[in-house]
Amino acid sequence: MDEFVTVLAATSPSSSAAPGTLAFLVVFGMAVVLFFLFRSMSKHLRKVNEAARHNEMSAADDPAARDLSAGDVTSASSPDRRGKP
Repeated sequence: MDEFVTVLAATSPSSSAAPGTLAFLVVFGMAVVLFFLFRSMSKHLRKVNEAARHNEMSAADDPAARDLSAGDVTSASSPDRRGKP
């Protein structure tokens, strides 16, 4: 009797390792979502890069803006170890 149960369990279609249609649709859906996510991220990074390049070019054209931006960097630096700003 035990052999019959073992044989039925081994030949049962539910024990097959085939992933099926639902798993394929889930993976395909995730791939589509990732495609749009990466496309959006690329667009936003392009905008940030263009804005940084524009700010850099405008600072290079205007010496007062260059001095102001250099002052911002030094004032925003952290204090040294003795506690002096």
